[in-house]
Amino acid sequence: MECFTKLPNNSFSLSVYVQPRASRNRLAGMHGKAVKLCITAPPVDDKANTAVLAFLAKLFGLPKSALQIKTGRQARNKQIIITNISLAQAQQALANAMQ
Repeated sequence: MECFTKLPNNSFSLSVYVQPRASRNRLAGMHGKAVKLCITAPPVDDKANTAVLAFLAKLFGLPKSALQIKTGRQARNKQIIITNISLAQAQQALANAMQ
């Protein structure tokens, strides 16, 4: 999947496009080369970013500490660094969630 980028130290980044204030939290397919993520939280006081990390942590079965926002903290386009899971496992989890 084009949304993943392999990084050193057995980690990778995930490109995410966030739509805040959605009616429910969900994956909404692809947005260019990024995964579109609809989040109910508003984009104020870091609430949407916290909700994005919580959603992805649950999706991949990881603790929230295994994810961090590398770029895009104040933008819709974000790069999320993910550790403690293999790239193949993450791709499979994302593919399963998008079905």
